[in-house]
Amino acid sequence: MRSNRAALRAGASMAATLPMIAGALALGIPAAHAADSPTRDTLAGTKPAWATAKADKGSTSDSAQVSARVYLAGRDAAGLAAYAKAVSDPASPAYGKYLSAQQSQARFGATKAQVAAVRSWLTAAGLKITGTTRHYVSVSGEVAAVEKAFGTQLHNYTKGSRTYRAPSKSASAPASLDGAVLTVTGLDNAPHKASSKEQLPPPDAVFKNSGPFSSYYGSNTASTLPSAYGKKIPYAVQGYTGKQLRAAYGAGGYTGKGVRIAITDAYASPTIAYDAATYAKAHGDARWKTGQLTQVLPSDYTRTEECGAAGWYGEETLDVEAVHAVAPDANVTYVGAASCYDDDLLDSLSKIVDNHLADIVSNSWGDIEANQTPDLAAAYDQVFQFGAVEGIGFYFSSGDNGDEVANTGTKQVDTPANSAWVTAVGGTSLAVGKNDKYLWETGWGTDKASLSADGKSWTDFPGAYTSGAGGGTSKTVAEPYYQKGVVPKALATANSAAGNRVVPDISAIADPNTGFKVGQTQTFPDGTEQYSEYRIGGTSLAAPVIAAVQALGQEARGGKAIGFANPTIYSKYGSRVYHDVTDNPTGSGLAVARVDFANGYDATDGLLTSVRSLGKDSSLSAVKGYDDVTGVGTPADGYVESYRRR
Repeated sequence: MRSNRAALRAGASMAATLPMIAGALALGIPAAHAADSPTRDTLAGTKPAWATAKADKGSTSDSAQVSARVYLAGRDAAGLAAYAKAVSDPASPAYGKYLSAQQSQARFGATKAQVAAVRSWLTAAGLKITGTTRHYVSVSGEVAAVEKAFGTQLHNYTKGSRTYRAPSKSASAPASLDGAVLTVTGLDNAPHKASSKEQLPPPDAVFKNSGPFSSYYGSNTASTLPSAYGKKIPYAVQGYTGKQLRAAYGAGGYTGKGVRIAITDAYASPTIAYDAATYAKAHGDARWKTGQLTQVLPSDYTRTEECGAAGWYGEETLDVEAVHAVAPDANVTYVGAASCYDDDLLDSLSKIVDNHLADIVSNSWGDIEANQTPDLAAAYDQVFQFGAVEGIGFYFSSGDNGDEVANTGTKQVDTPANSAWVTAVGGTSLAVGKNDKYLWETGWGTDKASLSADGKSWTDFPGAYTSGAGGGTSKTVAEPYYQKGVVPKALATANSAAGNRVVPDISAIADPNTGFKVGQTQTFPDGTEQYSEYRIGGTSLAAPVIAAVQALGQEARGGKAIGFANPTIYSKYGSRVYHDVTDNPTGSGLAVARVDFANGYDATDGLLTSVRSLGKDSSLSAVKGYDDVTGVGTPADGYVESYRRR
């Protein structure tokens, strides 16, 4: 569940590498625990779809070790979801009447008696309690004890070329617990591996962009290269700066003062403070003030090699520098996870909610919906609901592989962006012209064709699809109320006549060919670690940009939290506060020329010249009105100011 920074720097697609898992929940309300027997309640979604009879290879050894988490439903799960909706809906009398973290826990969290009962049940079954939080009880023990506790059998199943453990039927909990258990995770072990105490690796190998560049869109025409779409095309921008993005998205005089933004990723860049300060000074961003950037980090890191820990440094760097570039006075808290696995990322999100570390949370990570299961979806949604009642909004990148067909062979959306309780942020190609003037945007989707050997044409123009904003219709999450009447019926009902969640909700700059410049300490070929800069994109850029714009909006409304923003975002649909983004804003095909270092950092091994066509996002299309590439559109002049009236 990690983003591939190097791929997006080069403008290729992002491949999520670890599963996170899929929820069949309408608005995140946990499914009822059906009676499995007169004395047991089924924990829905705990048997993965791949654990089929055909794939069954027999029982798991009774002595095999299992580590699991039993998530607590709290004293009023349905009430939590209902209140989260009420405080987020501008049409509700309870709108904006947020609770403190302590109040939300007291009203909806698990009671001491519930926790004690769950612990007693688990220990009686022979399991060892390894940890207890307000959200879950973690346990470990042998398979035999797990089977006794959860009323199921653990078998080995083939999944692709590998074999994994999973329940042969859904797990259950004693009915005497009276619904105190939300779900259990960890009974299946795909694709988890044993973890050990590890240290963070050095930064990734250096990446640099070659020139020529445009300083703003269209400033430098590739006059010596072949035409595309009947005209000479500009070179790709060197990388937009905060000044250009603030102008494009209507920041005005707002700076995010008094607002705190949290950022979650895995691991932590050891040079983030130096890199962020150096970048801000170089590009005219406000100087970081003492205490403006803080980090909340785990005591240990795990699975660093498996998760590609160094690749996450660039993710954190992008998120921190983009947020500061657009909202230079906002306070930023980086909350790093111990690994790229769900349990650790959930812990990071929970830290933010439990301690109300921020009102706005930017998250540039995710995975495909097919890798999701309802047990973890329920755990994620519960955190998002607790956030909503406290006035905390979560923003997730929608993905960088378009409809995911080229990446996975199956049309699907990404997760957690598919949750009905988060704001899914899609992506665009952005043209900012001379004097920081907003020119246009297209839905981000790129075709690439290389320069022919004789330099007179583009080979197989427009070329092959490389990457694009994630979007489409969920197969597992029902249509939330705030999308009804806005999302076209054809999209909502693409996978179910009853209607499903469609992604994204809103969008911002994401195309690496019209991307953002970042500065980061990287490892050079001679082994030295040096600060350098490069252009980057992906919805991993769009998410922090939108989070920063929301901080400006929160400042505009006097600092009062916006909270879960989707009901408000959709209430503004069709107004002038959005750029209505389409794939053909100028009436003709759009493309830029790129020249890249063959080895990624200098001209020693030659240069690669290509044309990148814009607005070609797999089977997804940006059209007038709501669409599954850009949602309701991007913030325009007036969007930030519109929050003053709420």
